[in-house]
Amino acid sequence: MDRFAAVERELRKAAPHLLLDVVRAALREQCDVQSVELRLADYGMTTLQVVSEAPLAEPVPVHDSPQGRAFGAQEPFVEPVTAPGPATAHLPVTVRGDRLGVLSVTAPESSCTPAGLAGMQYICEALGHEILVAERDTDLYLLARRATRLTLAAEMQWELLPGRSVSRPEFSLGAHLEPAYAIFGDNFDWSVSAHHLTLTVTNGMGKGMEAALLTNLVVNALRNARRAGLDLAGQASLADQAVYAQHRGALHASVLLLRIDLASGEMEAVDAGSPRVWRLRGRAVETLDFDAQLPLGMFEETEYVAERLRVEPGDRLLIGSDGVYDSASAAGERYGQRALARSLSAHRLLPSEQVPMAILRDLREYQGAAPLDDDALVVCLDWFGRRAAAGEALE
Repeated sequence: MDRFAAVERELRKAAPHLLLDVVRAALREQCDVQSVELRLADYGMTTLQVVSEAPLAEPVPVHDSPQGRAFGAQEPFVEPVTAPGPATAHLPVTVRGDRLGVLSVTAPESSCTPAGLAGMQYICEALGHEILVAERDTDLYLLARRATRLTLAAEMQWELLPGRSVSRPEFSLGAHLEPAYAIFGDNFDWSVSAHHLTLTVTNGMGKGMEAALLTNLVVNALRNARRAGLDLAGQASLADQAVYAQHRGALHASVLLLRIDLASGEMEAVDAGSPRVWRLRGRAVETLDFDAQLPLGMFEETEYVAERLRVEPGDRLLIGSDGVYDSASAAGERYGQRALARSLSAHRLLPSEQVPMAILRDLREYQGAAPLDDDALVVCLDWFGRRAAAGEALE
């Protein structure tokens, strides 16, 4: 373990664009690795893009590729060896549940034992943490995530996001936005403290830059209120005042705010607009209907009230924007009427981070040839609850 800790220290000291060089040198010395390649998932979560100053390798699909198998399963995958020679192993690069990409190595079979792979995986975890830090100082890793150019509105929206998935002992959460390279006003945000998970889903009015600017205002106002210690209703009220002060009612934003007590599962909710929630409990799917309150910024000094309910261990919550549940089939039936519940049930065995993409794939099939005419946002939350330590009881 000391040698792996040494690699971690070297990564911390390295220039942001040289992280892969540090990993390559360490794996060559410790595991006799012959080649190392890092790929990061693109914004659409459909391809894994090579990280390089001048990329030469073609992207590989997240589905139906050896690298994608490691990325999806979140465990190392060694390609079968059909002739004498080195083996190729693919290892997930993940930080606190946020799946970044895959590190692929070519090494002797003797280095690809369970113990050898465990050591490489430790290095992958350290690499993932340093990539997130390095992104403050270099565009290298952000550029690697782009299969095509982002619109300016999409660039602004992606910069707001906390990640695409996160996990804690009490829960796991995954989210995705489509169309990934031209999103407008939809957004999600979360924050985890020692005691609470706070989750917000926003749908800014309008399209293009107008929607992106509005959503930026809303998300940052909500963060400001949360960090000032306001309760959930107070966060909604402060953001409402910020939007109204800027636009005087001409623009508004739909927001769903949730805050869950990590110890008890007690959930507060403020429903200020269009995002909706479905709950899968056991095999039963139902819509959670909250009291509808005014979108943020519609009128001056709107007062908001938080509702309360409890999530139980084993519950899965799915949040969808109107671009999901209001999308229509060729026959004119809305996706949220019946098809979304069927899709949620069909994917109940998938981990939460894979559910949003699965729901959106089903949505595209449901729509047929018609392209998405609005942002489509899906957030999936699996609630496990907090287990008491030996000899302790949960309140």
